[in-house]
Amino acid sequence: SAASDVYKRQLGHLEKPSYLAAVAVGGSILSFLYWGFGFLRMGTTGLAAQLYGAKNHDGNRLILGQSMVLGLSLGVIVVIASPLVLSLGLNLIAPPPGAEALAANYTQIRIFSAPAVLINYAIVGWFIGQQNTRWPLLIALFTNCLNLGLDFLLIMGLNMNSEGAAIATLIAEYAGCGLALMMVKRHLTQLPGQLALPLLLQWQDYKNLLTVNRHLFVRTLALLGSFSFFTAQGAQQGEIMLAANTLIMNLLMLTAFGLDGFAHAAEALVGDAVGQRRQQLFLNTCYRCAQWSLVTALVFTAFFALAGPQLIGLLTSIPAVKQQALIYLPWLLALPLVSVWSYLFDGIFIGATQSAAMQTTMLQSVLLVYLPVWYFTQPWGNHGLWLALLLLSLIHISEPTR
Repeated sequence: SAASDVYKRQLGHLEKPSYLAAVAVGGSILSFLYWGFGFLRMGTTGLAAQLYGAKNHDGNRLILGQSMVLGLSLGVIVVIASPLVLSLGLNLIAPPPGAEALAANYTQIRIFSAPAVLINYAIVGWFIGQQNTRWPLLIALFTNCLNLGLDFLLIMGLNMNSEGAAIATLIAEYAGCGLALMMVKRHLTQLPGQLALPLLLQWQDYKNLLTVNRHLFVRTLALLGSFSFFTAQGAQQGEIMLAANTLIMNLLMLTAFGLDGFAHAAEALVGDAVGQRRQQLFLNTCYRCAQWSLVTALVFTAFFALAGPQLIGLLTSIPAVKQQALIYLPWLLALPLVSVWSYLFDGIFIGATQSAAMQTTMLQSVLLVYLPVWYFTQPWGNHGLWLALLLLSLIHISEPTR
């Protein structure tokens, strides 16, 4: 995964909210890009998990190689197209004047990490499919800790502000990719079989990967479009509101990390059960993951209820931003309990490679729920925006296609 946004904590303590607002805008553009290609992680996990369950070791090597080739190719295309991407992103989000130039600079630097990020997606997805979550954890810890250390050095030590945050993340993401490649090499030496290299050059052999990923790509774009729309609407209310929404969203990401853990477990274990064609194992896996996901959501809601104001105080020392964030804190308490089911079912359907259902339900949720709710609740201001996001999290639960 991409390096975390922990640098925002340091930016929240600088004298101007424009630095935090700039990173919020730049991060939204990059999320649309990087997370938009998150199908590389999800599609690889589902297919690798089913091959793992079927004990098809040669196929497992091939899916890893194909995913890495696809990730590298897409990463290079992103870098080449970066001027167009930056222009479109800034025009769509329309950041406050004080943050636009900073957001452009931040994005221009970080976008060069695209090849490393997308290769990492493929590797992490493959490891999860092998039911090996230790290596993805180590990759994430290494990347984020390095990012955090560089943040302190460049932001606080060298006063590079948002530019320093971008450089720190760029370095950390390439270092994390290097570590991931070393782990792959080590793991493959213990895996039976061999990779037929000529198959990596035959695009017709990418059919399964591309079919699954096509649906996941559309689904992810719709989801990220919703988050970018959320950021853009916050930006229209000024940099203080944009910064406050960003802080709440960062805390919400803590929930995402926790719930994603059980979703990833569902992906691997459901894929394994499907590969073995064991229906009872599939049902038992869904039940156990649901139990633990709900417990995790309850823990996060309780944690935010008890420590929410203190967490906001840790993330920013700007009084106006803190005041606005506290107003919208109640939405953070409700979201874990509402969104837990969408995380769980995403994991189940990724493992079962039912990507078409995920695409359909996401499009329906965005077009028939999220956007209409936002439109009719505009008189409620930022509260209407948060309500639309909450209902999107509640509604986009996939239904099986077969």
